[in-house]
Amino acid sequence: MGTGRIGSLASLREHLQWAVELEHATLPPYLCALYSLDPGVNEDAVEVISSVFVEEMIHLSLAANLLNAVGGEPRLDTPEMMPPYPRLLPHGEVELRLLPFGPEALEMFLRLEKPEAPGAPAEGDHYETIGQFYDAIEAGLLSLCDELGEDKVFTGDPARQVTAGPFHHTDGKLGEVTDLKSALAALEEIVEQGEGTSSGGIWDGDRDFFHPDRDEVAHYYRFEELKLGRRYQRGDTPQTGPTGDPVVVNPGGVIPMQPNPQRSADPEIRAAQEAFDNTYCVVLYLLEQAFNGEPALIRDATRTMFALKAEMLQLLALKEEDGTTPGPTFTYIAPDDRT
Repeated sequence: MGTGRIGSLASLREHLQWAVELEHATLPPYLCALYSLDPGVNEDAVEVISSVFVEEMIHLSLAANLLNAVGGEPRLDTPEMMPPYPRLLPHGEVELRLLPFGPEALEMFLRLEKPEAPGAPAEGDHYETIGQFYDAIEAGLLSLCDELGEDKVFTGDPARQVTAGPFHHTDGKLGEVTDLKSALAALEEIVEQGEGTSSGGIWDGDRDFFHPDRDEVAHYYRFEELKLGRRYQRGDTPQTGPTGDPVVVNPGGVIPMQPNPQRSADPEIRAAQEAFDNTYCVVLYLLEQAFNGEPALIRDATRTMFALKAEMLQLLALKEEDGTTPGPTFTYIAPDDRT
């Protein structure tokens, strides 16, 4: 039996808030890797990381929908969402760092998206894989519905549910959660997109957005494709590895951002870092509002997310005195201090 059994509605809501925090914690590392890539020479890597990033945003929204469905209130615009990097995945064992794309970043993403071993216990705390954490949430949901009745568990206002799509970069779905059936479907979507099907398959059940003739592989296996330089094709298994077309990664087409950037002493760089953090915190504010009764604001949050790209690229074009490339620090800015 794993740790962190969920035996009450309060515990279920607490764990679903952790799920929101977990899905959010993956976003800064993916953004740093994505924007360090030159899309002109690293198209394959840009495709993979942008598709994973969009799906992590879907997972964050599904976690918020799950929390709303059981009468909780998703919290995103808080200092606790943005502790300094390096940091551990919330309530987990994987260390997250802010790195430019490269072998180190790929190894971190593979650890993050690692499939759970067959028969691994559900773990509601100190989990080794994300799948084990969501197994604990699923077990808690099932036992509470059994014990209290579905109508006593799903007490949230359906008007707070956020739905969106179709998306750029993915065939993934963001649907509403109103009962046990839709809650289990949301959990399955999150886990299968990350680590593949529970039967040990490498596919996530969707079509590949960029290559509609192909099935889409789960996040873990997409990162393996980049690491091993080949695509998975039909007939491949985790044991065979990918045997399909070559995947090209050009190490020269990566901006060498400092790992785990700190606030700079250079006034121009610091101002650029603060501008980025300001916009990022506005995104968190808009997401929190969207998940707490104003679902239409998800569009504004997405638009503001695109503004981050311009600010990040501006920052990555600067140089410190020692010749290194600065990057974003993802420092929380309190609402009263935002511009």
